[in-house]
Amino acid sequence: MTTSLNATVKLNNGVEMPWFGLGVWQVKDGDEAKDSVKAAIKAGYIGIDTAAAYKNEQSVGEAIRESGVNPSDLFITSKVWNGDQGYEETLAAFDATMEKLGLDVLDLYLIHWPVKGKYKDTWRAMEKLYKDGRIRAIGVSNFQPHHLDDLLADAEVVPAVNQVEFHPLLTQAELLDYCAKKGIQVEAWSPLARGLLFENEVVTGLGEKYGKSPAQILLRWVLDKGVVVLTRSVKESRIVENADLFDFTLTPEDVSALEALNKNERTGPDPDNFNF
Repeated sequence: MTTSLNATVKLNNGVEMPWFGLGVWQVKDGDEAKDSVKAAIKAGYIGIDTAAAYKNEQSVGEAIRESGVNPSDLFITSKVWNGDQGYEETLAAFDATMEKLGLDVLDLYLIHWPVKGKYKDTWRAMEKLYKDGRIRAIGVSNFQPHHLDDLLADAEVVPAVNQVEFHPLLTQAELLDYCAKKGIQVEAWSPLARGLLFENEVVTGLGEKYGKSPAQILLRWVLDKGVVVLTRSVKESRIVENADLFDFTLTPEDVSALEALNKNERTGPDPDNFNF
């Protein structure tokens, strides 16, 4: 059971990653992003997840500096965007990310999407950055088992993390099993399924049982599945509430009841069919 906001999971290279973090997708650059990150750090969050495509890395870096917390006490993730994939392009994109974040070393760097014909060269560049000590761990995002099979055929470093859409409407059983066998930690984006389950009777019933909100039930389910969770909000009260997950755990029966809601339904793009 994950029992605290600063609890960590050991990745396949020994690096400790927090089970819970703040994501800043669709958070506006400037005060909105800075205030969100600072509120999360104030609330005790360790993990902060951004990406070049979110166009708010600069504000995330400024918020970290203004928070007064040593960056080494946090776990910062960013991602290389699709248009920047390729070997030399990735090296340049990483430099740009680090300049915006104002960091010397990044905790985790991910390939944002599996761009066909490019992600292997992108991975080679990330392996170099990892071996050079500029990144503590490298991983992927939105990779399906067949993408990982293709990547691992030539990779020297096994991805430490695969960040994917994950919630009770999309339980990703095959992917979870695959990653467990390969020693790849799964991390969830969109764990609340964009609110589609907030009025579901199973979710609301569990909320009444545990005295928790639907969002808290869904986030706890992700943790109880052994998946790292990212949540997003620009409201300090919601940032605090989202992290109030560590005084309860779902029973195996409750976990199964939520799992039974699966429809293999995505709220975001399909990794096998995206054009950006």
